[in-house]
Amino acid sequence: MSLLPVFLKLQGRVVLVVGGGEIAEAKVESLLMAHASVCLVSPRINARIAEWTHEGQVQWRQRAFEPHDIEGAALVIAATDRPEVNHLVFRESQRRNVLCNVVDDPPHCDFYFPAVVRRGDLQIAISTNGQSPAFAQQLRQQLELQFTDDHAQKLAEIGEQRRAILTAQPPSEERKAILHQLARQAMEFTQKGGQR
Repeated sequence: MSLLPVFLKLQGRVVLVVGGGEIAEAKVESLLMAHASVCLVSPRINARIAEWTHEGQVQWRQRAFEPHDIEGAALVIAATDRPEVNHLVFRESQRRNVLCNVVDDPPHCDFYFPAVVRRGDLQIAISTNGQSPAFAQQLRQQLELQFTDDHAQKLAEIGEQRRAILTAQPPSEERKAILHQLARQAMEFTQKGGQR
């Protein structure tokens, strides 16, 4: 099956997470980085999720999952240690046409979480189409060594220059060439190992 790689804008959108342990924690952390509005349903939560709850970053419903919890959610993540609960969450999400990810259970996923390298606005997402998340993680570790915080700074500089060019010049082949030259400079920077 072929997947569509996308970067979702989740700011202010409700994402339901079912589960409150270590597996859920990793997903919640990613969602908070995307500024999603996280609603979590679980009878218990671990210490890190409790911190986010006390800070007001996560809304916690302290109880077992109920199908109506899905109402209003843009995405659903099932991250409990009970397959029967995870599969119920998946079925109820399907019934409501809401995309769902059951963590580490590819047949019960509408989408996968990629392994991600983050350097400021530069994000490199790696997917193995659910075949080997461990391979994706190892590849991510290699890329994290290759791409440094200097790449984030370089991208910010290019973004600033790009905005200035777009403001100063009307659409034209010349403007397009200048923008591509900026990108080539960034690639040369990367090929030199990101050294300033």
